[in-house]
Amino acid sequence: MPAQPSTRSAALSVSEEAEVLARVRAGGAARREAAGDLFRRLREPVHAVCLHVTGRRADAEAAVAEAFREVQRGLPGFTSESRLAIWVYRLALRASFRARARGRDGVSTPLACLPAGPRLVLALFSIDGLRSGEIAGILGIPEETAWSRLHAARRMLVVAQGR
Repeated sequence: MPAQPSTRSAALSVSEEAEVLARVRAGGAARREAAGDLFRRLREPVHAVCLHVTGRRADAEAAVAEAFREVQRGLPGFTSESRLAIWVYRLALRASFRARARGRDGVSTPLACLPAGPRLVLALFSIDGLRSGEIAGILGIPEETAWSRLHAARRMLVVAQGR
């Protein structure tokens, strides 16, 4: 059964980010609780992105675990140069690409026929429900490029399905 789009964006609001970061900077138990809250909030959408990159559930789960270990280590030094959720997604993408590069190539997702760029944009938009600006921030591309890749992915899927 195909994944259903998220009902809300995975990105945290500015005030939620500030609250998480304040708890992280407080240290101790507050830091651990903040990291746990961040994990619970972003785990599913991050897993979906990892699955679309790796193509295999086991590889996606390994990438999620690796990404959140990096989040745990890097959270105290997070500088707010980008949005917190965007930083987490970038870590997840890097972990996913590393997992895929480890030699597992049994891609089995319905979007597997698409090149990586359009596939990621389509997954982030259609499955995770992210807005084009959020997608652009996560991938480090201009918003216009995100829209271009989204439309290219849709055209490729139509062609692939023979419509």
